[in-house]
Amino acid sequence: MTTTLGDVTATINDLWPLAGQEEWDNSGVISGASNHPISSVLFAVDITDATVSEAIVGGFDALISHHPLLLRGMSTVDEDRYKGELVARLIRGGCAAIGVHTNGDRVPTGTSASMARALGVNVLRPIVANELGGGIGVIGHVNEQTLGEFAQLIASKLPATAGGVRVSGEFARRIHSVSLCAGAGDALLAHADVSATDVYVTSDLRHHPASEFREQARLDNDTALIDVSHWAAEWIWLETAAAEFRTARPDVAVTVSDINTDPWSFAVMQ
Repeated sequence: MTTTLGDVTATINDLWPLAGQEEWDNSGVISGASNHPISSVLFAVDITDATVSEAIVGGFDALISHHPLLLRGMSTVDEDRYKGELVARLIRGGCAAIGVHTNGDRVPTGTSASMARALGVNVLRPIVANELGGGIGVIGHVNEQTLGEFAQLIASKLPATAGGVRVSGEFARRIHSVSLCAGAGDALLAHADVSATDVYVTSDLRHHPASEFREQARLDNDTALIDVSHWAAEWIWLETAAAEFRTARPDVAVTVSDINTDPWSFAVMQ
C-alpha cells in the first residue's frame, strides 16, 4: 500500500504528539493533501529558500522542519512575500511541508536531550517536566572540567557558525553541573534549577537578561552562561528525529539536510 501524508502525520503525532506543543505554537501540516503519496522525506531545522530548493531538486515528497514556516501566521500567499513564494514552490514541486516544533522539544528524546547527549552531559531530569515524560530543557552533569574546556568541547561538537560559542564566566572555573535548553532559552534564566547549576547552555541570549543574570549569579552560585547558535543547537536533534522516524516508517527514505540555515554569514573580530 502507498504511504500517504496522512500516514506520515499520524506517525509524527505518535513520535511527537501535537498535544504536547506549547499553546502559542503552530506545528503540524503546513501544506499538502492527506492522500499525497510519500516515499521520501527531508528533515531540516528551517524552511528557507535553500532547504526548499534542496527538497524539490532532490525529489523529496515532504520537507519536515523543526521551525514551522507559518508560526507567526500569514494573511496572503502573495508570491512577492517570501512565505507565499516558498509555499507556492513547495506546492508546485509536489513537496508537502510539516512542522515539528515544541512537540519535538518536549519529548524525552527531544532537542535539549539530544544536544546534551552530543555534549556528553549525563541528563538527570527536565527543567520543566510534562506529562509526556520530557519537558523544557534538562539538568545534568559532566565530568569535572574548566568552563573553558567545556566551551571548547561545545565548539567542537556543534556545526560551525559565524557567531561561534560565547561564554560569560571565568575560563578556569571548575564546572560539573549543567543546565541546558536547545533553542531560545532566556525564559529559563529565572528558574531556580538553572541558577543552581554551574553553567547554563542555551541560545539567543540578549544583553540585559544575560547581564542581569550574571550580576545576580555573582552573589549566589556564580552560574556561567554559554550562548550558542539556535540553528546549530537544534540541528543536532535532526539525526535523533530521523532515526526515530526511520524505525517507525521503514517504508519511507529519510535524509537530514546539512544546509546551514543560521541567519549570520560572518563575524568580524575586533
